[in-house]
Amino acid sequence: MAAVKPLASAGEVFLDARDGGRALRVSWHFDADLVTMSMWRGNVCTSSFQLPVYEVPVLIELLRKGLDASHAVHRVRVS
Repeated sequence: MAAVKPLASAGEVFLDARDGGRALRVSWHFDADLVTMSMWRGNVCTSSFQLPVYEVPVLIELLRKGLDASHAVHRVRVS
């Protein structure tokens, strides 16, 4: 697998909740109309996925719906 490369200027790193050595890197590649999501273990990329920009709204909607459902479950637990 590939060694560490600098993160694109429009990107973010998310640490895995199970293990700080694992991370998800998300980077925009405007010139290619892609968002790349790559899985990292330490300094090694273990896999990657390129999502076309036109599909990003579908992913965002899925995450938003999941977040809404998570809040609803939490509200029930608290009450």
